[in-house]
Amino acid sequence: MHKHKLLSRIQLSSFRNFNRNVASVSAFDDISNVHTSHQQILSNPKELAILVSTCSNLKQLRQVFAQIIQTRFLELYPASFHYNNISRTYIRLQSPREASRVYIAMRRAGISPDEFTLPIVLKAASRNLDVVLAGQVHGFAVKYGMENDMYCVSGLISSYSKGGRFEMAQKVFLCSPVRKLGHWNAIIAGLSQGGRGKEALHMFVEMMESGICPDDMTMVCVTSACGSLSDLNLALQLHKFAFQVNRLEKPDVLTMNSVIDMYGKCGRMDLAYKVFCDMEEKNVSSWTSMIVGYAAHGHVDDALRCFSCMIEAGITPNHVTFVGVLTACVHGGMVQEGKYYFNMMKNSYGIEPMLPHYGCMIDLLGRAGMLDEANLMVKGMPMKPNAVIWGCLMGACEKYGNVKLGEWVAKHLIELEPGNSGVYVVLSNIYANSGMWKELERVRKILRERKLAINPSYSLLK
Repeated sequence: MHKHKLLSRIQLSSFRNFNRNVASVSAFDDISNVHTSHQQILSNPKELAILVSTCSNLKQLRQVFAQIIQTRFLELYPASFHYNNISRTYIRLQSPREASRVYIAMRRAGISPDEFTLPIVLKAASRNLDVVLAGQVHGFAVKYGMENDMYCVSGLISSYSKGGRFEMAQKVFLCSPVRKLGHWNAIIAGLSQGGRGKEALHMFVEMMESGICPDDMTMVCVTSACGSLSDLNLALQLHKFAFQVNRLEKPDVLTMNSVIDMYGKCGRMDLAYKVFCDMEEKNVSSWTSMIVGYAAHGHVDDALRCFSCMIEAGITPNHVTFVGVLTACVHGGMVQEGKYYFNMMKNSYGIEPMLPHYGCMIDLLGRAGMLDEANLMVKGMPMKPNAVIWGCLMGACEKYGNVKLGEWVAKHLIELEPGNSGVYVVLSNIYANSGMWKELERVRKILRERKLAINPSYSLLK
């Protein structure tokens, strides 16, 4: 009872928002587009299940769900299967937050979860980085005797890892009576994605020593960990091992994409290109890995040429592709090209810019001295700028001596990161370069009073 109250208290507001969202879809969308009458839904649950699972976009699914709410279908057929089906489809359509809310609605309706429910909810929690929901589901799993279910264990490990709760992820892993391949993959992936590449590789070695044979997913996780460490010798060994894992056939596209990414992060785009050329089948991630790799190492022409070839091959770019393209433009100082690709992303492919895209554009404009235009873009962003974006603009203010804008940016950066001494250091430099000695002394006094440490600079000799 206590857990149920806790769930209601923490997430009641989001459930109310969910109901409002469904109501707005119901009010403004023509539900006749669903092509299913109310009577058919009420009389044929199987047909409804198929309709939900075959929805091709979020708008269609929201319309169907609005109709389900209107007809009180879930009150007439209070089975966990229907909630599971709706949640699973929301996840497939990249809306894990709405999937979580369906689960909350299910719990509030008094429907008990089954062996399929918790893995679905944990996948949503993992994608939302929602460790609170993961903890609640963990409690329900123990209550219903499903804490050792293979898929539930993997989901808990993944959710805790991606949410930064590595100690809980490892505890779940170690407490599992039988550690199957899926459990090992989950813990290795969690450590790798959490920036713990060395630990992920140690876990991989431990898995091999325990007699568990890796699969393609394991190799993707391990190559990702190796890439984060930029260890070329290890990368060469893992590339060879990837073929040994698939002795009877060539490694799949996902594995080869991860090998390309690994070589790119190790600075060997020549090896990445060789792997890319040898692939019989290439998808959007294959091309994107090459573009991002070229861009990261300043190979601007290669990155943009690769993007052109991708378009000519009929491959539709995604938001990550454009991050790579815009990064290349930043490295090349190509302002007009950057604007062109930014507009192409929105107008030609319907991709709404995200923080990384805005970050690239503001960095590009700032480096070129177009501070007013960069400032206007920051103010016009549909989301709040993060510290990276403010930092790009702050660096441009220092480079071009824009005191007024620098002070305004510094104010926002200090609000976001009050303990970051770097903001005060850059502001001091702006004042010093402009001969504003009183303001410089004022900033230094703040540093002393707040006892903010300034990290010393150092040189690395090879």
